[in-house]
Amino acid sequence: MIVLLLIVLISGLIVFYVITIYNRFQSLYNGAEATLSQIQVALKKRLDMLEQLIENIRSYARFEKETLENITKMRSALSSREIKDINKIGHESSKLLGNIMLTVEAYPDLKTSEVVKDLTKAIKNVESELARHRYTYNNIVQEINTKVDTFPSNAIAGMFNFSKLDYLEFEEKVENRPSMDWKL
Repeated sequence: MIVLLLIVLISGLIVFYVITIYNRFQSLYNGAEATLSQIQVALKKRLDMLEQLIENIRSYARFEKETLENITKMRSALSSREIKDINKIGHESSKLLGNIMLTVEAYPDLKTSEVVKDLTKAIKNVESELARHRYTYNNIVQEINTKVDTFPSNAIAGMFNFSKLDYLEFEEKVENRPSMDWKL
């Protein structure tokens, strides 16, 4: 009788553990999905503000048609849930932002424009927001990947087909200032 009770108790603890680990995986995946959505929203805000900034800069310098087309392409690509696409958009919009800021620096009158100052401040706030979301997302990914790699949670991950996720890595090291390649 005691042996049977012990077997039932141990089986119950194992089932409870499996359920707990499964729920943690689900919670982490949902957190990753929500954070990825926040990143997409912040990237859209960044692109919208870049477009507004370009419209304001346009009166001081003529920008290549390609710049606005690139912003439009990036905005439409934001619907992708692929990490590589989001990484690419983040990288390209960061590079574009660097070029725009160089243009603003090149025109002192433009730098003092209230609209440009407000947009520049707003873009810096979005950059901070993106950094926070990337940090949160990558922490969630690290926890998921650790659980997928370590015992005994890796057995549960295998049972329920939980897999590792890719990190967001769209901030490159900036050793040199971006070049200004627009026709002025």
